[in-house]
Parts: sequence; structure tokens; C-alpha cells
Amino acid sequence: MDNSSAKRAVVPTVRIFDIPVSKMNMSQTLDYLTSVIESRSTHRPHQVVTANPIMVMAALESAPYKSVMEQADLIVPDGAGLVWAAGYIGHPVAERVTGFDLMQLLLERGEQKGWKVYLLGASPEVIAAAKSRLMERFRKLEIVGCRDGYFGEDMDAEVIADIRRAEPDLLFVGRSAATQEPWIHRYREELGVPVMMGVGGSFDVISGKLKRAPVWFRRLRLEWFYRLLQEPWRARRMLALPKFVVRIIAAKKSLQKAQQKTLN
Repeated sequence: MDNSSAKRAVVPTVRIFDIPVSKMNMSQTLDYLTSVIESRSTHRPHQVVTANPIMVMAALESAPYKSVMEQADLIVPDGAGLVWAAGYIGHPVAERVTGFDLMQLLLERGEQKGWKVYLLGASPEVIAAAKSRLMERFRKLEIVGCRDGYFGEDMDAEVIADIRRAEPDLLFVGRSAATQEPWIHRYREELGVPVMMGVGGSFDVISGKLKRAPVWFRRLRLEWFYRLLQEPWRARRMLALPKFVVRIIAAKKSLQKAQQKTLN
């Protein structure tokens, strides 16, 4: 079926500054993406965005980036801040759906169902180590391609051709925040992979280069702080977090005022 006529399934969402964030829980998200892969002939190639407040703030400051977010097929609330924001404005999501955990569950299901996987991103050493560790954990998983994310536009055609030859069911991309989602968006139809997901620094964690935050950090919604301790250079980016909170509070107040005027 031509991609232009392939259907786009309806996903329950909450709009945070016009960005549609999925309200599905982890299990529902996993089942939804499974159906996309298993019925690839009737579903368009899906771009999955694992969103956090920093990405939302970046979208508010960049129209092109916001357009990429708005046109994604599925945006999951990876950041705890998005879960809070949805609840604060009165349209809560089912739960936080972290990109790292969703990736692990997709790989686990992929091993069971015989899906093919392509890994793209990070440095040559990190992506090789990540692949090795994944093969140790998922012994029956078919990893059909693996390459680093250090390439420019002049190599895009070569990278795309390699992915197309491999015909993966899942493409995980871990590149810089400025290039990851825009790159997938730009080449989504050309790549033709059923599910393509940006995974940020997941390859660094899988490879052992970085440690994931302990469970109690995650329960307290402080995973961002743990990562900051490991990578202090992220401090400047983290300044977007309080700005996000202020914007959400202001947006709710504006909505309440508008509703009050309507009632009066």
C-alpha cells in the first residue's frame, strides 16, 4: 500500500503546548507498536518520540522542531515533568513511559517474534559495546545492522541505503538532541521502517559507559538529577526545567481565567 494512504491509528493524547502526548500506559504502548509492526502493510512508518520537558521547551523556541514533534506518530511521556504537567492541567496520562524501558520491552518482544533490529547512534566504541551486550541478553534477537551516529548530511544517503538493505522492523536512533528527531522525521518515508524511535543516551547506558539512575531516584522522579551528576555539562540544558514549570502554571491560569469569563 502506498504510504500516503496508509492509516494513522488514533492514540488518546493530551496536548501540552499543542504537542500531542500519549495517554497510554507502557503495556498499551507496547501492544500498539506491536500491531504497527505486525500490520506494516496498512500502517505508515511510525516515528516514536520519547519526550521530556527540555524537548518541549526546545519546540516552543523553534518552529521547525515543534513541527517535527507535532507530526510524530507517537509521543510518549518519557520525562517525569510531562507526567506532572498532564496531571496539573487536568488531563493525566496513565503513567510515565520511559524510552529506555520501552526499548527493552520492544527488544524482548522482538526476540519472541523474530523481529529484525537496527542500531544507529553514539560513538563506534559505544554502539559496538551496546550491540554486544544486547546480543548477550537477547540471544535470539536478530540485530541486522549497527553503526555509529557520527555522520553528516553528506553520508545520509549511504546510511539510509544500508538500513533499507537490512529491512529492520525496529530502528533505534541515539544521536544528539538537535539531530535525532529531525533526522528520523526527514527520512521517515524513505527509510520505511515500521517503528523508528529516538533513544537518546540509551546506548551509553546499555554499553556500560553510563549508569542508569537507581530505582529510588526514578521513583522520586529525580533521574534527570542523577544524569546531571554523571554529565555536569548538561547543567545549561537543565535550566529549561524550571521554565517549563512556570509556563505550565501560567498556561493553566490563563485557561482558568478564560473559562471564568465564559461562565460570567
